[in-house]
Amino acid sequence: MRIDKWVFAFALLISCSGAKAQSLVQYVQPMAGSGVATTPAALKHGAGSELFANTIPAVTTPFAMTQWTPQTQTTEDKCIPPYRYSDDHFSGIRGSHWLSGSCTQDYGSLTIMPVSGHLKTAATDYAVSFKHTDEQSSPYQYSINLNAYHLQAAVTATARCAIMKFTALKADSVYLLITPNSNYNQGFVKIDAASGEIEGYNPVHRIYQGWGKEAGFKGYFVISINKTINTAGTFANGKIFSETVINNQKSVGAYAGFKLKAGESIEVRIGTSFSSLAGARKNLQAEIPNWDFEGTAAKNKAVWERSLSQISLQTAVEKDKRIFYTSFYHAMQQPRLYNDVDGSYPEFASVNKIGKLQDGNYYDDFSLWDIYRAHLPLFELLRPSLVSDVANSLILKGQQGGWLPIFPCWNNYTSEMVGDHCSSVIASAYLKGIGRFNAGEAYRLIRQNAFDTPASKDDYMEGKGRRALNSYLKYHYIPVEDSVPDAFHKKEQVSRTLEYAYDDYAVAMMAKKLGKAADYKQLIKRAGYYSNVFDKGTGMVRGRHADGTWVSPYAPDNKAYYITEGTPRQYTFYVPQDVPGLSRLMGGAGGLENALDSIFAKNEYWHGNEPGHQIPFMYNFTASPWKTQREVRHILATEYGDGPGGLSGNDDAGQMSAWYMFGAMGLYPLNPVSGQYLLSSPIFDKITVRLGNGKIVEVVTHKTSKTAQYIHAVKWNRQVFNNNYITYDTIVKGGRLDIYLQEQPDKQWGARPGMQPKGIPQNVN
Repeated sequence: MRIDKWVFAFALLISCSGAKAQSLVQYVQPMAGSGVATTPAALKHGAGSELFANTIPAVTTPFAMTQWTPQTQTTEDKCIPPYRYSDDHFSGIRGSHWLSGSCTQDYGSLTIMPVSGHLKTAATDYAVSFKHTDEQSSPYQYSINLNAYHLQAAVTATARCAIMKFTALKADSVYLLITPNSNYNQGFVKIDAASGEIEGYNPVHRIYQGWGKEAGFKGYFVISINKTINTAGTFANGKIFSETVINNQKSVGAYAGFKLKAGESIEVRIGTSFSSLAGARKNLQAEIPNWDFEGTAAKNKAVWERSLSQISLQTAVEKDKRIFYTSFYHAMQQPRLYNDVDGSYPEFASVNKIGKLQDGNYYDDFSLWDIYRAHLPLFELLRPSLVSDVANSLILKGQQGGWLPIFPCWNNYTSEMVGDHCSSVIASAYLKGIGRFNAGEAYRLIRQNAFDTPASKDDYMEGKGRRALNSYLKYHYIPVEDSVPDAFHKKEQVSRTLEYAYDDYAVAMMAKKLGKAADYKQLIKRAGYYSNVFDKGTGMVRGRHADGTWVSPYAPDNKAYYITEGTPRQYTFYVPQDVPGLSRLMGGAGGLENALDSIFAKNEYWHGNEPGHQIPFMYNFTASPWKTQREVRHILATEYGDGPGGLSGNDDAGQMSAWYMFGAMGLYPLNPVSGQYLLSSPIFDKITVRLGNGKIVEVVTHKTSKTAQYIHAVKWNRQVFNNNYITYDTIVKGGRLDIYLQEQPDKQWGARPGMQPKGIPQNVN
């Protein structure tokens, strides 16, 4: 990622214009989501790791290769982020590849820890107690006072690199400990005291399919220090060595020692890469060529100000601004940049094979089960060039590995979660005309996933292809007799059926535009397979045997083995491609409305998990769209806060945060492929969105009173707008959306079927 000269000028303009321009980065709270969730839905439905948003206070740039975070947890274990707000011991600043807001793993990371006095190399010995009042955290810089060591530590970053500054508050010996955080007793470090350079790597390992195998690449780092090293060596498992090279032992690392006067500082520049040590060195030379901590921090701040300024808000409620811009910051953590400045990147699912891009960027770490819903649709509007790179990255993965991945992370197949949402991402981009990619090749790959299973058992075990596709095609649903053994998420047959039906819809829409009539006809029928797991007797989805009988006993509000991370009632509403069809199964729009009423009345709506994120907006398909406005407002007010526990569950690479942004702006992409955004009532007086194509959209809210929240009229470009949804094609032309709110529900606005989105065709000939 290049930092253009005009970006730096933008920061200077902000700093010089005083009251005329307001810094937006001040509203970002990086600690939000790093504590235990305190929202009502989290306390009722969450448990274990689901009670954590699992975000970290990352110093980074948008969609960067490496995030830099204070470290309070030394492991790269699954579901343990490097920083937790409840911890009280600091053990360094980590160059992290943690999937923000996830329950996966960190990988290929390194940590730098300063200590004073005597050399200590075991984390249990050198970790130092701290209080949160000792920390200052922002997207562009983190600093901490390490009182026990009489040291100050600070870090700022670029897309692939960082610069740290360690300052002695009294004269003393100071040591820097450099540790690759391998959980596999691997890693390599070499220190050259004469040149002041340290280099190393941390091999990456897989989880889920292929759990424990090496991923075929490493997290490389090159470190340069601006002060003469007095003493140097290596260590492993708490033991100190005079050798300058060490590898493949437990807790390996290197140390560099200095004598500092009071007020004296050490600056450390770090380059990272997934391709090679040479790549890390090139990245460092390109992004931080000089010793200038303050200048680098100013440039980083400028990048964030520019990014956040794509959406401007007018409101008297400062808390809402803090939550919104913190959400925006969280939404820009992933996907992860993987290529070096020269275009080098590790090819997908390969072993030490390096590719070279001709243009664009290559991305990975796609929490696809989550981010296809609202996160990537947000950037279809804000950063279509990013979405273009995402589509091309996914296609490259399919070409290099032979199959489109289901949930690509650490640059490998995982088959994690359910569904096949590369289909949604690629089809959505293609249908919206976003990006430059080979549509024919893209369709070949998504069609292969939809119709075929790898002939090789080894390929299937690696995570290639949809799980249980053969059963889905044979029965038109996945019966519970197929336990889906070759997956981390085993069983979950009903959820898989529902999500495959949506993915088939996505492929069908792409087939239709490409003129592949036979494929379209077959796939659009498969998009209706959701009905085969809908039990009309209960009015909800239910596990089904191969002989067609329903699983008994049935408890709709208990978690079930055939449902992914939820209950049958919660997953019943996952039919984004055909809400009118679901409504017909429920007896009509009134039945759908009653079912929606029931999930909220019973307090069974769980906002902390993604399958329900469309539920509040589904009232727009009934005679009571005003209930969408009520429920969305309630969720915005109760399930998001501006403290460490203010996210309702795993943020999952920014999906929870993107939901807040859309909801607060008064629209939501319930069916992302359709290009339709359901309308609700914004919480801001005015929203100005600078789209990625240069157009501007304004959303202006008119209230009859301070507490008005119900829509009674909408205008687009000053003309009456009757639909309760707006389309992508309309939005990207730019314009003004006026939304008029009153105290009481307007039971006519958006209530007629003609004002509402359509579902899939009932009859396909």
